[in-house]
Amino acid sequence: MLSYATIGVSDLNKSEAFYNELLAPLGAKTLIKMDRIIFIGKSMAEPMLAICIPYNEEPQHCGNGNMLAIAPGSKEKCDELYKKAISLGASCDGEPGQRIPDVFYGAYFRDLDGNKIVFNHFG
Repeated sequence: MLSYATIGVSDLNKSEAFYNELLAPLGAKTLIKMDRIIFIGKSMAEPMLAICIPYNEEPQHCGNGNMLAIAPGSKEKCDELYKKAISLGASCDGEPGQRIPDVFYGAYFRDLDGNKIVFNHFG
């Protein structure tokens, strides 16, 4: 059902490098690159992440309560990618851990522009 999710960024090239390196272990890479928007994913047939310079040309800002969730497939992958995000310049917004016993595991961070992202695992 989900085609893609878009987040605003302030530096398209810097954010492309961040997300390509961060999501490479999941098989993701730049699939479409235009002047103000880039689509990153495994294929055009699967959900993608779009990063863009806002259309109205005003500064990027994060919406309160907005968050992007990425499921890498295991708790271990959540931990691995969370640590990688931090090493690439992201900031912690909730260290990896079990949030709902036997149901939900999450590792929260803010990207280079303050967008809230979680690597999560159900089960």
